[in-house]
Amino acid sequence: MRKANAKERILETAGKLFFRHGYSEVGINEIIAKAETAKASFYQHYPSKEALCEAWLSDVHDRSKMSRAEMLESDALPAEKISTYFDQLKSFMEQSEFRGCPYSNTSAVSGASCGGIIEQIQGHKASIRDFLREVCFQHTNDRKTADTFGDRIFLLYSGATTECQNLKELWPVDVAREAAMELVS
Repeated sequence: MRKANAKERILETAGKLFFRHGYSEVGINEIIAKAETAKASFYQHYPSKEALCEAWLSDVHDRSKMSRAEMLESDALPAEKISTYFDQLKSFMEQSEFRGCPYSNTSAVSGASCGGIIEQIQGHKASIRDFLREVCFQHTNDRKTADTFGDRIFLLYSGATTECQNLKELWPVDVAREAAMELVS
């Protein structure tokens, strides 16, 4: 098995810490210590904590986007795709101990001065919205209706994520899925 290089260790360690404790609660020195790397290595790869957070969010986004692309291209019916997407949310919330969306959590503690982080968050959210609009287009073959339904499902999905995190319960995902399914059935 290949040992991760310093850049990979820093990114992986920071991602775990940011997700578990929140971007604002994690310091560079903690990341360096837990990644077992030198401060010089940190700054060689990431000029700032903000740049590291941007890299983490970009990495999470790339993996999520790939999964959504595979789902979009699959032969499953649109309703099955929507149901599966909510199933994945439910599983994620359970496995993460209701930590919620890393993008929403990071957004809540990032000020306007964190422009690159905010751009990552906005881009990720837009890609989810676009994915849901495309699934709805596969269902309706009408762009205007698909965009309306996709936006509604996006808000159901986002709301379910937030309330799941707030309540530490899974029922918001089930209710949101049921409402979403009414739009694509």
